[in-house]
Amino acid sequence: MPPVLVDSNVLLDVLTEDPRWFEWSATELENAAELHPLIIDPLVYAEVSIGFARIEELDEALPPSLFQRESLPWEAAFLAGKVFLKYRRGGGVRRSPLPDFFIGAHAAVAGYILLTRDAARYRTYFPTLELRAP
Repeated sequence: MPPVLVDSNVLLDVLTEDPRWFEWSATELENAAELHPLIIDPLVYAEVSIGFARIEELDEALPPSLFQRESLPWEAAFLAGKVFLKYRRGGGVRRSPLPDFFIGAHAAVAGYILLTRDAARYRTYFPTLELRAP
């Protein structure tokens, strides 16, 4: 089974017990963990870190024994740049690539499934990427 790259929104739903998304995110995360290795990258780690005062607390919430840590592949950085260019040409207003472009590119280049609840951007810019999303 291919690994699952876990998007920060799913982790934040679980860690903050989001009233709307906690149940879906917790169930999907548990189901993915039963069948697949779970992956996070530095972008996901950074986005989740905002809610923690100390790195030790974050590492306890995202234990390396459950969430394998991977660096962003160079090929994913290249793809993120190309997708960002498409976004800008399509009228996007941001001046630098969004974290979602790097996360989506990482999953696409590595052949991973992406677990997210924010699928619209990924479906638009990474149409062949396998998603687990509501």
